Amino acid sequence: MVSARAMNSLEPFEELESRVRSYVRAWPAVWSRAYGAALWDADGREYLDFFSGAGGLNYGHNPNAMMQALIRYLQAQGIVHSLDMATTAKRDFLRRFDEVILRPRGMSYKLMFPGPTGTNAVEAALKLARKVTGRQNVVSFSNAFHGMTLGALALSGNVVKRESAGIPLEHQITAPFDGELGSDVDTVSVLDAMLTDDSASVAAVIVETVQGEGGLHTADFGWLQRLSECCKRHDVLLIIDDIQAGCGRTGTFFSFEPAEIQPDLICLSKSISGSGLPMALTLIRPDLDIWAPGEHNGTFRGNNAAFVTATEALSWWVDNSLSCEVQRKAGIVHAELESIAVEHEALRATVRGRGLLQGLHTPIDGLASRIARQAFERGLLIETSGGAASDVVKLMPPLIIEDADLKRGLSILRASIEATAP
Repeated sequence: MVSARAMNSLEPFEELESRVRSYVRAWPAVWSRAYGAALWDADGREYLDFFSGAGGLNYGHNPNAMMQALIRYLQAQGIVHSLDMATTAKRDFLRRFDEVILRPRGMSYKLMFPGPTGTNAVEAALKLARKVTGRQNVVSFSNAFHGMTLGALALSGNVVKRESAGIPLEHQITAPFDGELGSDVDTVSVLDAMLTDDSASVAAVIVETVQGEGGLHTADFGWLQRLSECCKRHDVLLIIDDIQAGCGRTGTFFSFEPAEIQPDLICLSKSISGSGLPMALTLIRPDLDIWAPGEHNGTFRGNNAAFVTATEALSWWVDNSLSCEVQRKAGIVHAELESIAVEHEALRATVRGRGLLQGLHTPIDGLASRIARQAFERGLLIETSGGAASDVVKLMPPLIIEDADLKRGLSILRASIEATAP
């Protein structure tokens, strides 16, 4: 019989797994079970999950309807791997996505399955933008993060991650994000001047509406509108990276919907499968879909198990019920974070983010990380954001979390801050 100590030992991971592992260092537990907004370690201790798989589990762990749909599909010997061949699972997803997401929003896009991860979606968008325009440079914004493969990494504002490439990262231009130069400066005007001088070399502008990894800086809807107009004016493609902020995380299915813009290219991943299975999409304005067959491919772009759960996940979006619930819960989170900031002046904290992607920024060196460690000890999983500074305590609970669990998690956060704050 394996002892309880052996079941919970991290020794196999320390002995056999690469040093590159990270989350296991922040949360030194061996996880055995998960459901809804909770995980349990091998000791049976429950933890509330305000991390949601880095945004890959918007509907919580093992959502019943999705898991049952997947079980039925597998028991019927449904195809799992299919490259980009036509399958019933892909057909059903394509039809459902068009019916539930695109047509009600007056959107017309071609769907590309570029590979299983978010960085694949970004790489495909960059490659197509350069093919369409014949230009090489891409504008990204201060504090941005778009992935760890070389093309996406070139767009990152995180110095540590950029240096990990080991080679020069080129064909990228950095522009100031909304608010970066203070409230009196419209940074779109700065970009406009940059493009006036250099638009002949720029293929696209890529932006996150909420910078999930870069500190939860949030773009104003008016700023996004002006950005869209600026790109059109200079004949530059606009790419929205909605990998973390999309799929309902900010309330609407696409995070940019309140700005009433339609990007040229949209990158989705993380929660598009609904279940945590790897899946990514690059949405392409139809007239830009000039790929030659097989010009961009990959072995695992036909994950039919993910198509099955993704189709079921779209049931949440047949009306605006979930969207309204996210906005209501976001109000609870915002009010509690504002209360903490007011009551604990020594934090010098400000609230950032939108929807159920919010957090507390504190300029005190290392404090956000200490708060996250305290939260883990008390049974709450949260991470930090803000690039190398890690100066934001970041909250991403499942969209479907019950009010009681949401408030319990916020109570743990408050206790963790009170135990840590100066």
